[in-house]
Amino acid sequence: MPSSVPVIDLAPWLSGDENARAAVAAQVDQALQNSGFFLITGHGVPAELRAQVRARAREFFALPGEVKQPYAVTVGGRGWLPPGVEANGYAEGTETPPDLKESLTFPTHEPFEDPAVNAEWYAPNVWPAEVPDLRGLCEEYLERMAHLEKQLLSLLGEALGVGPDFFSRHMDHPTYGFNINWYPGTEVIGEPQPGQFRIGPHTDFGTVTILDRQAGKGGLQVYTDEGGWEDAPFDPDAFTINIGDLMARWTGDRWRSGRHRVLPPPADAPAEELMSLVYFGECTPGTLVESVPAPVGRVAYEPVDSHVYLRAKLDSITVG
Repeated sequence: MPSSVPVIDLAPWLSGDENARAAVAAQVDQALQNSGFFLITGHGVPAELRAQVRARAREFFALPGEVKQPYAVTVGGRGWLPPGVEANGYAEGTETPPDLKESLTFPTHEPFEDPAVNAEWYAPNVWPAEVPDLRGLCEEYLERMAHLEKQLLSLLGEALGVGPDFFSRHMDHPTYGFNINWYPGTEVIGEPQPGQFRIGPHTDFGTVTILDRQAGKGGLQVYTDEGGWEDAPFDPDAFTINIGDLMARWTGDRWRSGRHRVLPPPADAPAEELMSLVYFGECTPGTLVESVPAPVGRVAYEPVDSHVYLRAKLDSITVG
């Protein structure tokens, strides 16, 4: 049975050919109506950079807990999210056990002019001194993610039929989230509890998520109404793209915020260890998100302030 998550080559979109761009936009529109997910190749982000970020991050995660502890933060902080502090299933109202992961998180790196926005959405990132090369690699990676995010938002505007700057014009000074998620095997985390996942079932919160993942039996699954839970396809050259709740609201639910989860370590491969690089696209603080009208939109949501909405979602997945 073919996957409901297509692999889309971004190169024709970037080529400038009108017919080729229209074909890519149509593919994206269909994928986002169906599962909220698609994969992209032809994005131009070097595989070597992605591998180097992983290698340096792995050095940090391998450190003893007492060395990592000074960097410990809660959800929304900057540094190390230790085990037990996050449960993504909470966002759906499900009281799941905490997610089976550790994360390094390096959000928005440039301050804002408004002190109130700075107070809530900006602080200097905390880079681990034990792995000095990690900062430069992540900053290069994030620069590429910001560029790719703008390209994707232009593509989404075309796919929705509202023009290439409909979303991208709200990116003058966006916030973003960036997590390096480490999913160790059971020798580190112990046996999973009933209903416990590496990441519990949820949807993302923002506009567009750019995921660089690894293949594994305890890997990513996506949900569709037709097929239920299914393993997401994997292509080592591809990024996995999905939209979040804000984008779904913006489109009046024409597109779905892709529900997904990451399975626990499999019983037949308990030592499996995976790492994902996850860029959570957002928009400029204070953006008013209003559903596009019918016939494009299908549901007229009440307008929301983008970052009031995001803060409530982030608070909802915090354990304790």
